[in-house]
Amino acid sequence: MTSISERRSRRGRRTSADPEGRMPLASHLRELRVRLTRSALAVILASVGAAFFYKPLFDLVTNPFYSIVEEYETKGFELTLNFQGIGDPFSYALKICGMAGIFAASPVWMYNLWAFVAPGLHRREKRYGIAFVVVSVPLFLGGATLAYFFLPKGFDLLIGFNPAPERVANIIGLDNYLSFVLRMFLVFGIAFVMPVFLVGLNLAGIVRGRALIRAWRPVIMGSFIFAAVATPSGDPYTMTALAVPMLILYYIAAGISMLTDRRRDRASIDGLDYRSLDDDEASPLDATPPGVDDADAASNGHGEPNADGEPDSDEDHREPESR
Repeated sequence: MTSISERRSRRGRRTSADPEGRMPLASHLRELRVRLTRSALAVILASVGAAFFYKPLFDLVTNPFYSIVEEYETKGFELTLNFQGIGDPFSYALKICGMAGIFAASPVWMYNLWAFVAPGLHRREKRYGIAFVVVSVPLFLGGATLAYFFLPKGFDLLIGFNPAPERVANIIGLDNYLSFVLRMFLVFGIAFVMPVFLVGLNLAGIVRGRALIRAWRPVIMGSFIFAAVATPSGDPYTMTALAVPMLILYYIAAGISMLTDRRRDRASIDGLDYRSLDDDEASPLDATPPGVDDADAASNGHGEPNADGEPDSDEDHREPESR
């Protein structure tokens, strides 16, 4: 009778990991379910923990707005945030804690995402993927932080369009305010990550650094148009605050791409780019020993058979003696 341990060991041998990361579809789905479950649990636990710090988080989100309230109240403006429904305080708390949970649990769900994708990648692709994640996260957070500090300037400009503050109060719903802030964070964060994708396209051989440099005119215009359309406020301060860092990061990406192209061109020998080979793929080599070509030429000159079917001798190639 087969024991349970023997059956488990056989099952483990049958489902051993493929060196190239291949597995059946059912195994992929099970792996995806496990990764999603772990990520969701991490976000839920982090959100529950954030509920204990709801008041500081609430102040952190609303501080950009209330930093200009006192100035506008001295001008006669009525400026305040409000809950528009009886259940809004609870839903707003869920949104704030959920946002904090997603941010706090980002190392966990990003690791699970990487662990699900990594087995199907080559070693070189894994190195590039880790580098992209390490660079993209600080850039996204840097963009969101820049948006946070420019929020008061955007509020100042937009609220200033009220033509009759003594008759029309500026009472803003918190749900609308939170959507505005989130959109600003996402727009700035994604814009700061775009140069990373340009470097990725260059490493994949799709675009070269010189082409990025030559496209400076449409890039400048496109950056300001994107900033004007994507930012919710649409004011020139916020637009410039987004477009200028985008251009700086773009030219940094173009410089990195040109350095990569230079190394790739230097590594190219006889029209072959050895950097494009996988880690487990052998590079083509010329296995012909030196001097073989000369020996072949000599053998063709003295060892080829003549018309009679006999090999030529040295005497056949001697010049006739003068008499």
